[in-house]
Amino acid sequence: MMYFDYAATCPIDEEALQAYNKAATSYFGNTQSLHDTGSQAETLLEECRNTFGNLLGVESKGIYFTSGGTESNFLGIHALISSNQNRKHIIISGAEHASIEHCSQKLEREGYQISRIPFTDEGIIDIEELANKLSEDTACVAIQHVNPELGTIQPIEKIATLCSEFGVLLHVDGVQSFGKVDVTGIVPQIDSYAISSHKVYGPKGVGALYIRPSLTFHPFLPNGSHEKGVRAGTVNTPAVVGFTVASQKIVKNLSAHTNHFKELHDTFVETMNTVDSYVDWIIPNKSKRIYAIVGLCVSQIEGQWMMLEGNRRGFAFSTGSACQVGNQAPSPTLMAMNKSKETAKTFIRISFGRDHTKEEVKQLANTLIQTIEERHQIVLQ
Repeated sequence: MMYFDYAATCPIDEEALQAYNKAATSYFGNTQSLHDTGSQAETLLEECRNTFGNLLGVESKGIYFTSGGTESNFLGIHALISSNQNRKHIIISGAEHASIEHCSQKLEREGYQISRIPFTDEGIIDIEELANKLSEDTACVAIQHVNPELGTIQPIEKIATLCSEFGVLLHVDGVQSFGKVDVTGIVPQIDSYAISSHKVYGPKGVGALYIRPSLTFHPFLPNGSHEKGVRAGTVNTPAVVGFTVASQKIVKNLSAHTNHFKELHDTFVETMNTVDSYVDWIIPNKSKRIYAIVGLCVSQIEGQWMMLEGNRRGFAFSTGSACQVGNQAPSPTLMAMNKSKETAKTFIRISFGRDHTKEEVKQLANTLIQTIEERHQIVLQ
């Protein structure tokens, strides 16, 4: 099976796995224990925290380790609304990750007003509409940095500037951006930022949350002893170590990976030219985006069928975010772009990994071409 779903998850990096195993056997102590075994684990954990501070361009005392991106988003949003507790309005985009959408639905039931801002044709949030929705009652804005279905990069600097005018706090879901774009100029401008290990070739079940250290807030779960009370429960130190090693490696190679993904993207699009009349690439070339993710719609063929047929032929790709596809609903990103439900259901997502070759990408493209041509030939008959 050739795997083209790296936006959903990545295999663990060998060096990260070795670091995980070493920490699990040599630094297994509870970081809150006062004996030497606990102190050694705590020292290692703090080294990891300092590393992430450097990788994100922020003070390390604002870094908290969690179980992943979903928990980081949840805790980050709750921290911000507790800081702006007299305000009862939250703004998100219409195409957020399920963790933010479901958190917003929960808060809506608790009395918060939620505004969902649509996307433009370029796959970015409608800044004018966002500006119109901001008010003195807005507690926070929560938005993805990079869209997981199209790879478009949201204008975080502009959003941060707008938020500051109203005293609105800004949470950014950086799960798809960390390791794929330089975030050191972005994170210092915002109030909280969520990242996940398994998206950068680290172990699953661990992530990190940055909260601006000068912010006063109340943790979601009270009286926790770990992670300064922000995230209750014993810290998974070995996973944090593996996450740290994987993150250092991917950030170090960021420029090379960016160029590699651009080559793979261009190879894929070029090869697919023979069925261009059946394919809608969704995003214009002028859009600011990462090239590790390619989203497309195939005329008159449901994405779910394309995905299953691709799987039968030995290729793994998806119909969108792995946290959305289980309900077989249309792509939320395309719905936010005001595409029809019928069009949104024809969406598939290809996402590249650092070790993919042009030849492998051509094999995928040729398989998709063959699948599309055969399907349309059947339809015509």
